[in-house]
Amino acid sequence: MLTESAASPRTAPVVARTPEELAGLRPRLGHVALVPTMGALHIGHRSLIATGREHADSVVASIFVNPLQFGPNEDYGRYPRDFDADFAVCAEEGVDVVYAPSVEVMYPGEQIVTVSPGRMGEVLEGASRPGHFAGVLTVVNKLFNMVQPDIALFGQKDAQQLAVIRRMVRDLSMPITVMGGATVRDADGLATSSRNVYLSPDERESALALSRALLSGADASARGPVGIVGAARAVLDEAARATPPVELDYLVLVDPQSFTEVADDYRGDAVLAVAARVGATRLIDNVPLTL
Repeated sequence: MLTESAASPRTAPVVARTPEELAGLRPRLGHVALVPTMGALHIGHRSLIATGREHADSVVASIFVNPLQFGPNEDYGRYPRDFDADFAVCAEEGVDVVYAPSVEVMYPGEQIVTVSPGRMGEVLEGASRPGHFAGVLTVVNKLFNMVQPDIALFGQKDAQQLAVIRRMVRDLSMPITVMGGATVRDADGLATSSRNVYLSPDERESALALSRALLSGADASARGPVGIVGAARAVLDEAARATPPVELDYLVLVDPQSFTEVADDYRGDAVLAVAARVGATRLIDNVPLTL
C-alpha cells in the first residue's frame, strides 16, 4: 500500500499515465493485485477490486480502451469513456493506483508482434470476432510487464477471455496468479456489462432471455449435454420471436479448459456459453456447470 505521503487520503488513488511513473511507484506497493479494465466501471468491477484488496497489499486498476481487440466494424469509437466517473469508483473502492495510459503510450508504434491465443482463440468469441483474443492477450501481457502484479483479476462473465489469459500465463511461465471473479448480475438477472448502457428499455427486457436460458440449461443438468443445450435453446427460440428479437450467435456447452464443445456423454466441469445480439448490441453470458 502506498504511504500516506504518496497517496493521502487513502481514498484518493494516485494516477499514473506512463510505465516510468508506474515504475517509480512500484517499490512502495508491496504485493500487488491488478484489475485490468476498459473503464465504464460497474458493480462487477467493484467486486474484482474488493477481491484484490482482500488478497494483496495494494490494488492497481488500469483504465484503457484497447483498440487492438476491436474489429473494424465494432464499437471502439463509441465505447463508453468517462474517466472522472471511473476514478470516483476507484476512490470509493480503495484502489491505490489508477493506471490510465494513452494509446500512444501503450502502442508507441505499429504493433507488429502480438500474442497468439492458439486454438482456444479461434472458436466462439474468436470465430465471431477474428483477432479479438490476440488483441486481449497482447494488451494484458503489456500491462503485466508494466505493472508487475502478483495477482490479476478478471470476471467470469468473460469466461473464454479468462481461460485464454490463464493459458497464456501458464504457457509463458508468468509469475502471476490469475483469479476469476464470479459473474455479477443486476436485480433483473442481466449480467453486468459496460455495453448494457447501449440497450433501450425494450431491448433490455428482451436481453433477459440470455440469463433465463442459462438458468433453464443449468436446471436441466441432470439430463446431460443434450438436455442442457436443448432447455436453453427453447428459451432463446422463443426470444427470437420477441420484439425486439434476440438474434443468437452461439449457444454451446464447452470444456472450461479448452473451450471446445463437449461430447454427448461428457461428465465433469463445463461452461454453458451464449452470445446474442439485441438491436445493435452484442451480449455474452455463461454459467459454469458440473455434469
